[in-house]
Amino acid sequence: MRDGRHEWACFAAQQAAEKAVKALHLYTGQEAWGHVVARLLRELPETVSVPEQLIEQGRVLDNFYIPARYPNSHPQGAPFEHYGPLQSEEAIRYAGEIVEFVRAQMAQ
Repeated sequence: MRDGRHEWACFAAQQAAEKAVKALHLYTGQEAWGHVVARLLRELPETVSVPEQLIEQGRVLDNFYIPARYPNSHPQGAPFEHYGPLQSEEAIRYAGEIVEFVRAQMAQ
């Protein structure tokens, strides 16, 4: 983000959240497949109480999985033209909250 690569920051934030939630799945003894952070959060065992706000943040991050990387995912222009500091700051903040949630769950 500091280098102005906001599309990459958005994608990297999505990946951080995805990998963290998958780690929590493994920690709880189950496998997880796919790349949809919101779904991965919803599919955690019932013993893990996931706040609805975290699922909504996952939904925002899910929108960065493909469009932030592929030049043909927008009607016009390259990904870097569609993402700026507003999006990357939000993505990094949301991913950070999901990662912290996972850490707290694993610390219990």
